[in-house]
Amino acid sequence: MDWAQQIVNGISLGSIYALIALGYTMVYGIIKLINFAHGDVFMIGAFVGFYAIKGWGVGIVPALLLSMVVCAILGVLIEKVAYKRLRNATRIASLITAIGVSLLIEYGTIYLRGAQPEAYPSAFPNQFFTIFGATISSQSLYILLISIVLMIILQWVVYRTRIGKAMRAVSHDAEAARLMGVHVDRTISATFAIGSALAGAAGVIFGVYYTKIEPLMGVVPGLKAFVAAVLGGIGIIPGAVIGGLVLGTVETFVSALGYSPWRDAAAFIILILILIFRPSGVLGKNMREKV
Repeated sequence: MDWAQQIVNGISLGSIYALIALGYTMVYGIIKLINFAHGDVFMIGAFVGFYAIKGWGVGIVPALLLSMVVCAILGVLIEKVAYKRLRNATRIASLITAIGVSLLIEYGTIYLRGAQPEAYPSAFPNQFFTIFGATISSQSLYILLISIVLMIILQWVVYRTRIGKAMRAVSHDAEAARLMGVHVDRTISATFAIGSALAGAAGVIFGVYYTKIEPLMGVVPGLKAFVAAVLGGIGIIPGAVIGGLVLGTVETFVSALGYSPWRDAAAFIILILILIFRPSGVLGKNMREKV
């Protein structure tokens, strides 16, 4: 029954990756940009939640909401300042800009507060339950519950609201959407805001889960979330969720089997295999392009 326990742990970790991966896949679906600064928005979210809980003494829910608001604003600022002027530029120019924004956020944070790590305050009452012989922590269940609620809200926004309809229209054909009266710039900004808000929530959950945060913490989880997005099919929202859950479960089992030093390598081995055998991802479809 240890397998059941590891599955719950893997799904909890995978839900964090899924929340980050949703930002990657939403932005790529709209403007075909890999926003490598997204992992650092996740880091900012973790620190906003940390200072809210420790400095202001608020609970986990207000800290989570504050982190989502701050990261949503940051995401819009990044899009307006760094990416908006490059929409018609070459892919390599956008990629280099994304890397530059990532480094700016990382080392700007180090300049402002230093590079020392912080211990995240306990936000959940951590109890343990025995279910069918498997010991499961209440913290893992809380993290899973919050992630599921956020994903359900995202699905509702995308498929049941006006801005969600606009996002799907721009993703399908931006020029046609513009001719039909869709405000493309506003829609792109909304996409960055929603994706960044989810990354901020993931940062708070990650801090609670691992209890340690530092200014460079967004690099590896950000890359793993990108792997999750590619695994599920970049640009496909359900694919990002599936990819995150699969990646988290694989990492957990690699650690449980005694190969902890290989857990990070496992993510990139998966990426290599996906790019070789199914470049479009699990839910992606091969599309023909005219030359």
